[in-house]
Amino acid sequence: MSAALLQIRNLSVSVEGNEILHDISLDVHKGETHVLMGPNGAGKSTIGNTLMGNPQYHVISGSILFDGQELNGLSPDKRAKAGMFMSFQNPIEVPGLSLESFIRNAIRQQTGKPIRIFQFKKRLEDTMRLLNMDPAYADRDLNVGFSGGEKKKAEILQMLMLDPKLCILDETDSGLDVDAVHTVSNGIKEYQKNSEGALMIITHNAKILESLKVDRTHVIVRGHLVADGGPELIEKISEHGFEEYIAEAADINE
Repeated sequence: MSAALLQIRNLSVSVEGNEILHDISLDVHKGETHVLMGPNGAGKSTIGNTLMGNPQYHVISGSILFDGQELNGLSPDKRAKAGMFMSFQNPIEVPGLSLESFIRNAIRQQTGKPIRIFQFKKRLEDTMRLLNMDPAYADRDLNVGFSGGEKKKAEILQMLMLDPKLCILDETDSGLDVDAVHTVSNGIKEYQKNSEGALMIITHNAKILESLKVDRTHVIVRGHLVADGGPELIEKISEHGFEEYIAEAADINE
């Protein structure tokens, strides 16, 4: 098997002096979908923020290789240009910058090439239609006045338009109703179908995973990777919850 797109080795991370992640190691290959599950406060989002270079998250030890490049010390914008993308639990509002302009500028920064406006607009319209988004949202200020569901759809729209090498979806299903979860799930399936990139889906709820192809499942509790397996782990957690893994993490801490 070829080298992994993402290689995390013995990663420990602190926030404000408190160690949150403890000796995490995992590999993600091109085209794979990995799921990070665990109870609230387990450290799942810490992994995503660390991968993207959020300065509040300090790497104590370990290494992160992305597409053969060492990420430690690399700024967030350079990580994005290298092909990394992260959607957030609570997308921020950006007054004065339209959704369309934001995506167009992001693509230009990513590729370093001029944008063919007609082709861009046609692709944007088609992708918004796929996500059941009103095309008028393209001209609105980014996330300003958007509902929670529309903000999440806008994040998936950015993912599909940018087609990054690695997508980190952090609690994308949080706060969504059933219809919005279905729409977002369809957007993720579209990425799986048409991209060679990899997905890392961070969630504590298996609902959004029901119709997705999942290759690997990782269970994080109290900052420890306590279980690692295939999609069968999702079914087990859906039926029995995290109690078994919480007890295992408690034993590790002792």
